[in-house]
This record gives sequence, structure tokens and C-alpha cells, in this order.
Amino acid sequence: MDLNNVLSQLDAANEEQIEKLLQQFNRENSHTFIFEQKEETLRSKLCQTVLTVLGRQVQPSCQRTCLETLRILSRDKRVLAPVATREGMLVLGGLAGLHAAEEEDDNQRSSQEDTQSEEEERVVVEALKCLCNVVYNSPAAQQVSVDVQLAHGLCASMRKARTWHHEVGLFTLRLLFLLSALRPDLRGVLRREWHAVRLLAEVLEHTLDVHWVGPYEAARPDPQALPMPAEDNERAMEALKASFNLTLSYNGGEEDDHQFRLIAAILRHLLMLKTETEEKTEEAHSHAVNLLNNLPVSCLDILINVPVQGGQEKYGGKNMDAVQVLLDFMEKRIDKGSNFKEGLTPVLSLLTEGSRHHREIRRYIKAQVLPPLKDVKIRPEIGTTIRNKLVRLMTHVDMGVKQTAAEFLFVLCKESVDNLLKYTGYGNAAGLLVARGLLAGGRGETQYSEDEDSDTEEYKSAKPFINPITGHVEEPMPNPIEEMTDEQKEYEAQKLVNMFDKLSRQNVIRPMGVRPDGTLAPLEETLCEPPEENSGSDSD
Repeated sequence: MDLNNVLSQLDAANEEQIEKLLQQFNRENSHTFIFEQKEETLRSKLCQTVLTVLGRQVQPSCQRTCLETLRILSRDKRVLAPVATREGMLVLGGLAGLHAAEEEDDNQRSSQEDTQSEEEERVVVEALKCLCNVVYNSPAAQQVSVDVQLAHGLCASMRKARTWHHEVGLFTLRLLFLLSALRPDLRGVLRREWHAVRLLAEVLEHTLDVHWVGPYEAARPDPQALPMPAEDNERAMEALKASFNLTLSYNGGEEDDHQFRLIAAILRHLLMLKTETEEKTEEAHSHAVNLLNNLPVSCLDILINVPVQGGQEKYGGKNMDAVQVLLDFMEKRIDKGSNFKEGLTPVLSLLTEGSRHHREIRRYIKAQVLPPLKDVKIRPEIGTTIRNKLVRLMTHVDMGVKQTAAEFLFVLCKESVDNLLKYTGYGNAAGLLVARGLLAGGRGETQYSEDEDSDTEEYKSAKPFINPITGHVEEPMPNPIEEMTDEQKEYEAQKLVNMFDKLSRQNVIRPMGVRPDGTLAPLEETLCEPPEENSGSDSD
């Protein structure tokens, strides 16, 4: 379709002709996402023309067609200058129903929106879609959005979330997510002045059909109930993503503690729900994990402070259903074998902090991940148990993944080096011990309860024969120097010394030693350091 011809016809067309011309353009470009650069100026002029039409009093059907055209054009970030203006954003915001007006006008506007026709509702949806594209693709539009307080209008819309039609809610929440992601400076205003965190919690509460039966305790989902509808799940995901942005790096104060604990209770409810597909359920759990990581660790007790019927006495009567869901989610992410940094480390970090600060959570997870050792004939990293999988991650090429997995196991072992080595072997744990300065043994800084782990009889009998480096009992190997004479042994030893000396001089390797404080240092430094003085002994 020739854009020059379209523009010339639009200038003299009436409303009906405008609608027909733009409908043809929309049909031809509905699947176009990459545009030719030579027509950039013409597309920018078309944006301006469409905005001019939208600024006039035209019928909803014409508004919808114009917005569809603008949505297609907004895929090209180079032509958005006419839209990324105060006038352009106000036009789109008005059509999307995002009015940052005073509270007393809300009831009147709500009654007007309740009487919207289906065509008028489609106009609102198309305007929201346009705003999502424009805000995503244009930094100038992001700034204008802040200037015209578009986020305030979004929060006003969230107060009427119970009356939302699906797509109106979906794209309202998506636009809030984009603004809070792209403009970090807006997050504080959203939290303090417009109470966006509370509004999002209410959206989640309504969308997930939460019914409270006690303080921070939601009624358990009916096992026979149908899975959560796909539309509800979509809106919940957008609300979770926006909530994540608003709680990122925010510790809150005493007045926020109730809100955070309420969110934790809603997320526990979400973890127990099923959606229409396993993939969507996993996605929901992923967003729940991300948001739980932002909450103060003290709030994680909400995950287990739910009545339980029998079987949990050894965990203080705490309900571990949600923790088990998180463990299952973690193992699924490990089994996928890819995208560990974004997909796995958040749940590992969450379980690590939960175990560090909540004794019952740690004891339950350790029973699942590090049960008492019996068979020590196989290396810790070989096998299909969750312990084997986590030990393999301790030597992963990604430093973040390696450190997070090692820290998780270390916390489960109450930050005891001896306990960690028992389950992983020195070779697998070396990276963590170097980073923590614990090569000489000892414990981390966190204080844990005094309950002791009991070793199985099988482990006790095999312990003297376990290779501490590999963490398992090795088959006896033939001694290669057994048949050598003393002269041959001396020759081979000297040969080995010369090889190490050559590699050291060429800086291929650097001999290291362990300082008394457990940290690594070049060997010559550790040999030259004077031994620690013992004030209680006499000197010769």
C-alpha cells in the first residue's frame, strides 16, 4: 500500500473514508514487525495524522481503527516522535481511561465505564496496547508518562479491578510493569503516594480468588476444583511482575510489615494452585519465587505457619507443603539443564535464606536434600538424587550458579566445613571454602541450633576408607612405585620437582599455601609467616 497515496487521501477524507483507508493499511501490515527505512518519514507523518483524527470527536469504531494503525506503527521506535509528546500521550491516556483525577470523581467514572459498549471497550484495550508499545520503545514517551502522571491513572484503574474485563486488566497491569521497570525513579512515588503495592496485592487477592480463614491464612484450594483459568493466570503474572519491580531493593518499615506478610500469604496460596498446563504452573511459581526473594526473610515463616494434620511433629507442627513445592520446582529447573542463572538461582537463593533464618525449613529441606549417608562407594556428584545434582552444580562454569548451589548446601550443613565435606568431598567444596576463607576448616558466621546430626552405621564403618578429596570410598589402586628401587624412586621424585619448578617459573602454575586464618596465599608467603604466638606457653 503506497503511503504517499494514503496520506494524500486522508487529508481530504471524511470519517467513514478514513476508517476504510486505515482498515486496509491494518490488514496489509498486521504481521509486519520490520519496516523499510526509506519510508520512515512517511510513517511518522501517518502517526501524526492518526493522532490528529483521534483528537477529534469520532465514532468508537473509527477510534479503534486509528488505534490499531498506531499500534502497528509503534512497533518502529524511529517514528514515535509525534506520539511521544504531551499531547500525544494525553490523547492515548484519555482513550485508555487512565484519568489521574481526584478520588471523588471515581464513582461517577466507574458508572460510566460500567455502561461502556463492547466497541468502546475495544477502544480502551487498543489504547492500552498502543501505550505499552510506545512506552517500551521510546525513552521520550517514558519521560512524558511521568510528567502527565500516567502511573497515577493506572493506580486509579486498579481500584476498580473487580469490574475489569480481562484485556483491560491485562494491559493495565502490563503498562504498570513496563513503567516501573523502565523508570526506577517512579517506584518510590508509586509505593508512597499511590499505594501501588497494596493495590497490586488486592488485584492478586481477587484474581486468585483468595478467601481468608485466619490472619495471613488463605483457605486451601479444593483438590477437586478446576485449574485456574488461563485469563486469570495471565493477569496474575502481570501483577506479580509489577509487584517485583516495586519491592526490588526495598526493605520497607514497620508499617509495611503487614503488607509484606499479606503478600507472602497470597504467594503461598498461589504455590498451591494448578493452572491449565504444567508450563503455565511453572511460570506462575517462577514469578512467585522472584517476588518472595524481595520480601524480608522474616516473612517466610508465613509459608509454614498453616495448620497441618499429623506427620509434621518433628518440624514443630509446621506445614511444609509450600516448601515441598519450592523443592520440586528447584529440581525441575535443574533437570532442564539450561538458563540456570535466571531460572535456578532465584529459588536456590530463596531456599538458602529460608533455611538460614528458619530452623524448621532448614531441617525439612535437609531431610529431603541431604539424608543420612549410607552408600559412600559412589562419588557425590554421580547419580540422580537431588544431592548429586546440586553437587554437580558446585563445579558449574557459571560462577554465580556455582556459588549459589554451594552456599545452599553449606547452610543445610549449618555452615560446618566438616559436614559439608562429608556430603560433597573436598574437591567439589574447594571453591566455596576459598571464597569464605575456610580452607583450614571451621564454621561460617551464622549461629545455628545445637541439635546434632547422627551418622548411619554404614557411614561410620566406611568413614576411615573415604577419600576426603572425592568424598567416596575408592577401589584400591596398584602402587606404581612398589617394584622400583630406591634409585628409581629418587629419580622420579627429582623429575617431578623439576617439572613443577619449570611450570612455576613460566607462571603456568603458582604454588599456594593456606594461612592460619584459612585463606589462600602464595606458598612463599605462608612459609615466611611467623607461627601464631601462644601467650600461655613458655619460650625456649
